[in-house]
Amino acid sequence: MYAIIDFNGSQYKVEKDSKLYVNRLETPEGETFEIERVLLVDNDGDVKVGTPVVKDAKVSAKVLQHLKGDKVIVFKKKRRKGYKVKNGHRQYLTQIQIEDIVA
Repeated sequence: MYAIIDFNGSQYKVEKDSKLYVNRLETPEGETFEIERVLLVDNDGDVKVGTPVVKDAKVSAKVLQHLKGDKVIVFKKKRRKGYKVKNGHRQYLTQIQIEDIVA
């Protein structure tokens, strides 16, 4: 059984006990929350597609940890002008685990 969810402006394919990284949430570590925007549910071939969401479908997830992602280097240069700029960025992330999918 899997589901497609719309969470914080991004879509994810989730299964029970799967872990994924999302943008930083305000929810404390160890706390459980529910995701209401379920776009599709597949229960062993029985597919329910929402218009736009599936009614009475929920996905419950648990916050595992808050962390920072890998560093991304942004390097800008214009040739023959003496212009070079090097910047770095680390995205704040939250790791969540899917506990249950209710169709």
